[in-house]
Amino acid sequence: MAQREVVGRFAPSPSGRLHLGNLFCSLLAWLSAKQQGGRILLRIEDLDPARSKREYTDQLQRDLEFLGLDWDEGGCGAAGPHAPYEQSLRGPFYEQILSRLRRQGLVYPCFCSRAQLHAASAPHAADGEVVYPGTCRNLSEEEIRRRILLRDPALRLIVPDEEISFFDRHYGRCSQNLARECGDFILRRSDGVFAYQLAVVADDAAMGITEVVRGRDLLSSTPRQLYLYRLLGAAPPSFCHLPLLLAPDGRRLSKRDADLGLDALRARGFTAAGITGALAYTAGLLERPVPATPRQLLPLFRWDKIPKEDIPLPAGLFDGPPF
Repeated sequence: MAQREVVGRFAPSPSGRLHLGNLFCSLLAWLSAKQQGGRILLRIEDLDPARSKREYTDQLQRDLEFLGLDWDEGGCGAAGPHAPYEQSLRGPFYEQILSRLRRQGLVYPCFCSRAQLHAASAPHAADGEVVYPGTCRNLSEEEIRRRILLRDPALRLIVPDEEISFFDRHYGRCSQNLARECGDFILRRSDGVFAYQLAVVADDAAMGITEVVRGRDLLSSTPRQLYLYRLLGAAPPSFCHLPLLLAPDGRRLSKRDADLGLDALRARGFTAAGITGALAYTAGLLERPVPATPRQLLPLFRWDKIPKEDIPLPAGLFDGPPF
């Protein structure tokens, strides 16, 4: 049987400027796909209209281009075999996927608020999320009609009481019992916004993504996504999760860290090659921080060089004079 072409992807959310952690992940996703002779697709994950802005979409594309992290398909407004590449424009497609799951009898309305779930002292998963206790799973039709007059419901997917296992290319064998460690999860929020879990699976399957490289903060969501792939009869991609890049003081990077954004680094005189070289150094691909373009890093890339523990940025790496 012929091996599938490797298709990786960038899937940023335009809710702010990209920080070094986002770029660290994008660099390694690009290196992994390109080293295998594959392609990269750019999808804009702007599901949430309250947080996503077009100015951030435009800027993140310029940031990726500046660093030499080019893509072969996709982008905002791009034509192509899987257009549109903005999730905000793919609502009708997600509705079709939701209808398929409804026909399988696996979707039900949920009227629980976030505050109610936390007040109920429901169990928590390892990542701190509340494990949904199935409060609304068996509501009668009459009760649903009564409640829907008072509150728009979210839609949840019934999950099985079984262990779902997969092999992560960086962290090895992983497994999760969906019923005990996650609970029935949301497919569409009460405000009508489709949930990340449904959208990412629907899009990765439809766009032919074969390899997902992303931060380990999304590791626990993988079993949910694999269950959706199963229900949709789609072949899942391979998964490779990465350690998170941390600020020198150990806190997680966020889009609020303007001092570690590209604007600040460029203002201090850092070149694109200087930034990608520093990121490659933190990943263990270079022995010291020297300028290097993504293409120069291709022959040096190996997964076994990359740490499994989260990586604090070395103190002073981006503070001193640029290199």
